[in-house]
Amino acid sequence: MSPVTSENLLLAKLPRKDHEHFLARCESVHLDFGDELGVPGAPIEHVYFPIDSYISLVMVIDDHSYLEIGLIGCEGMLGTPLIFGIDVASFYAVAQGAGSALRMTTAAFARELEHSAALHRRLQCYAYVLKNQFARMAACTRFHVVEQRLARLLLMTRDRARADHFHLTHENMANMLGVRRVGITKAASELHRQNLISYRRGDITILDHHGLEAVACECYGAERSMYQSVLG
Repeated sequence: MSPVTSENLLLAKLPRKDHEHFLARCESVHLDFGDELGVPGAPIEHVYFPIDSYISLVMVIDDHSYLEIGLIGCEGMLGTPLIFGIDVASFYAVAQGAGSALRMTTAAFARELEHSAALHRRLQCYAYVLKNQFARMAACTRFHVVEQRLARLLLMTRDRARADHFHLTHENMANMLGVRRVGITKAASELHRQNLISYRRGDITILDHHGLEAVACECYGAERSMYQSVLG
């Protein structure tokens, strides 16, 4: 398998030899929107390290109730249970944004964890950050209004898409935030009225990310600060 180039921030700060060793055992793949990458209770077959794609982690309660609890992009990885010796998925994992990623089989990943103590430590730190993201998203859902939460979601998506322009329909946003579509329409219209975003048929452009940060709840800044303090 030929080496690939990583732009995944989680891997980028590994020691050079560990970084090169890991990349040589990865393959580069393209994720399409809607690709199902994990099912609760099913074996984890691969780990993914997004580059310019991003993956939504979804908790499903029943046929009609589900909520996004995490968003993974170039800052992270899909497959954290494997770090702790658990080889089954906990949540649905779906590609929310198309793009490239690094992929490795679970068997190869297990060998890499044994090979590199630095990799193991860094991924444990990431798992800690991700757990805190889950907890904060739960609290955000309970205490913050839709407009604040939508601003946070758009900023998180911007960071992971590495672009101010991306595709996200009102239905997608409603599902991700666990609210009715009419609530998304109202919140998006208000952000548009303030010239913070523009949108047309699911194509969203952030016009003023500083203004959008001012509208977003404090969860966005807190999540970024947590990542920087733990993973730098």
